Amino acid sequence: MRHWIAAVLAVLLTAALATPASARWLRADTNNFIIYSEGSEKSLRSFAENLQRFDATLRHRFNVPGGAEPNRLTIYLVERADEAGRLASGKSGSSIAGFYLAGSDGAFAVSNRENDEGRGTPAAQQTLFHEYAHHFMKRYVPAAFPAWFIEGFAEYVSTVDFSREGKASIGKPVYRRAYGLLEMPKIPVEQLITQRPDAMRSSGMADAYYGRSWLLTHMLYSDPNRQGQLLAYMQAINRGEEAVEAARKTFGDLGQLDKDLNRYLNRSLAYVALHEPMKVEGTIAIAPLAAAEDALIPLRLERLSAQYSPERMAAVRPALQKLTVAQPGDAGTWYELAAAEWGMDKDKRDLAAARAAVDKAIALQPDHVRANVLLGRLIAIGFDEKGDYSAGAWSAVRKPIMLANRTNPDDPIPLYAYFQTFGDQGFPPTGMALQGLEKAFVLEPENVSIRISQAFALANQGRFNEAIGLAESVAFDPHDRGQGQSLLDQLEAMRANREKTFIRTEGTEGVTD
Repeated sequence: MRHWIAAVLAVLLTAALATPASARWLRADTNNFIIYSEGSEKSLRSFAENLQRFDATLRHRFNVPGGAEPNRLTIYLVERADEAGRLASGKSGSSIAGFYLAGSDGAFAVSNRENDEGRGTPAAQQTLFHEYAHHFMKRYVPAAFPAWFIEGFAEYVSTVDFSREGKASIGKPVYRRAYGLLEMPKIPVEQLITQRPDAMRSSGMADAYYGRSWLLTHMLYSDPNRQGQLLAYMQAINRGEEAVEAARKTFGDLGQLDKDLNRYLNRSLAYVALHEPMKVEGTIAIAPLAAAEDALIPLRLERLSAQYSPERMAAVRPALQKLTVAQPGDAGTWYELAAAEWGMDKDKRDLAAARAAVDKAIALQPDHVRANVLLGRLIAIGFDEKGDYSAGAWSAVRKPIMLANRTNPDDPIPLYAYFQTFGDQGFPPTGMALQGLEKAFVLEPENVSIRISQAFALANQGRFNEAIGLAESVAFDPHDRGQGQSLLDQLEAMRANREKTFIRTEGTEGVTD
């Protein structure tokens, strides 16, 4: 069955890549983003300016300082919404128009360049603004937010629009949620604040969830009779109060809140117009890619999108192998082939092929950051197979990872890989490794693996409140893959055990034989 699925995906992937590109890929570099697009330079520049203004709008709202971001978010703009949907789901016909993924290779987002004739801001822009809002909150707003607000806020800011002068309008209607709000059963507030969107039993009810979350967020931001309630509720949640009890304390009777929300839907909704233009900080540099990278971008995007699907990853490998024949002198192409092999299930990996590809990449570019990190991991597996756990072996594992860090000190992946080697070795991390983990977390807090490791590192230092705060942000995330609650339980058990040990130690003070 798995072989049949892989064959079907290979055909689908080949068909998707066989269509000749209508234009070369362009790359735009801004203060906060790296953007790849096949569109015109004019449209890419306009898109990049608007995205930078949107970032400035969110910073203005949350009082986050501006400036150049050392670890920028990469965004891929594909031609059509259905192509973004295929990348997200692995199949054609998906309704997904864009997505955001924070995985082991770092965070990236995908949106599309379709122009629609609908009401309000363009749908493609709304999709990307929604996804970037998720990224922004994870990276810059250190608090735990419930699932309904995470999605409601992303919808609320997705319709931000800018005047010619760059002035932002915030809170305009999300017309694409009209069906869920008007035609589907209304989700009661008590259910909304305790459930995730993936708990909805149909796409229609999921649409209702997003719409209702947006409407509640909009009302709590805009209704003067409920001023201050949203902040009070979030503070209660972050103090550890149960969701429904915190809602009753801050919002009052939830039945009345439901009635108010239903009436609010029928009102003419206000939006906030900022008086000062949102400035585009820094310069926007746009350039075409070299031929090798231009050919590689679609396959890199396939690999990144397939990182949780071994069947899809298997379908990417033949296309990458073919590209290495066409572009034998490109280090990036060889690295992508090695990464695709590494991304397979452990029992399906060809480690010799991965090592050969990564060696090729490093021979062509000795300081290739991600290739050196992967080399360290492959060396560790080699020593493990030999049963060699000597200090010299672990020094050899860490050598390429340290080179990767020296090459780019602001890439969180080498920092985290160095920290991981101590756990793999069965040794406590050194002070330098812990400092590296902390810096990796600062650079990429949206990475769940790094966040979990940082939570345990804090707990091991006795800083349980901070650790549990990090765990709560994972547990509340509507896109959590089930790790959050388990992490919370483990940290609470660690704290309880530490308190018992402390009590026993206090109780024996002064006792002599």
